[in-house]
Amino acid sequence: MIITNFSKQRNEFKESKVLKAKPHWQGQNLSDTAVKGKDTKMRDPAPDSSILNNLNRGRVAIFIDGLSLFHTALQLGIEIDYVKLLCHLTSGSRLLRAFFYTGVDISNEKQQGFLLWMRRNGYRVVAKELVVPAENFKKSNLNVEIAVDMITLAPYYDTAVLVSGDGDLAYAVNAVSRMGVRVEVVSLQTTTSESLIDVADCFIDLDSIKTHIQKDSNLGYSYRTSSNSNL
Repeated sequence: MIITNFSKQRNEFKESKVLKAKPHWQGQNLSDTAVKGKDTKMRDPAPDSSILNNLNRGRVAIFIDGLSLFHTALQLGIEIDYVKLLCHLTSGSRLLRAFFYTGVDISNEKQQGFLLWMRRNGYRVVAKELVVPAENFKKSNLNVEIAVDMITLAPYYDTAVLVSGDGDLAYAVNAVSRMGVRVEVVSLQTTTSESLIDVADCFIDLDSIKTHIQKDSNLGYSYRTSSNSNL
C-alpha cells in the first residue's frame, strides 16, 4: 500500500465518549508505508504492515462517497468487495459507524437490493434521490451530508476515514482536524484534489490497496430486491 503520512503534533486521543458501542471489525492488515513530513511526499517502496496497526487510531468513523468510489473502481478495472473494504479500512480498530453516501433511483430494484445488502452488512446508508438537471442526465451530490455527519459526530470518534477525492470536503476535514480528530483520506491519487490531501493527516492511494478490497472473481453476492425480501 502507498501511504503518505503527515505527522502533526496532537494531544492524546479524547476520552471515551458515551455512545453505544458498535461491533469490532477485524480486517486484513494495512500494508503501508508512512512518510513523515507534510512537505516530503516521497514514497518508500518497501511496505511496512506495522504502521497503521501499531498506531492508536482510537474509535474510527468511515465516510464513503459511493459515487466517487464507483467511478474509481471503474478506472481501476475492479469490483469492490464491501466487506473486505470495511474490514481493511477499520484494520482492527474500534468502529463507530461506517457511512455510505449515494444517489438512489427508486425505480431501480437492483440498486435497492444492493443498498439493502449494505445495510445488513455493517453500513449506514445515506441516500438522496437522483435528480435530472437540464443536461438530461441523473446526478447527485452528497457532500453536504458527508460534511455535516463528519462535524456533528466528531466528539464521538478519534479517527475519520474519508473515501473521496472531492476538494469541496477539504473545509470539513480541516474543521474536524481542529477538533483533535485524525483524518485519513482514501482515494485515487490521480483524481484527488491537492487541497484535500493537504489538510489530511494521512493519504492512502486506492490503487495501492485494490488487491485487498476487490471482489473475488469466483464469488458473488446475492443482493435481494424489495420484491423478494422477507422483511
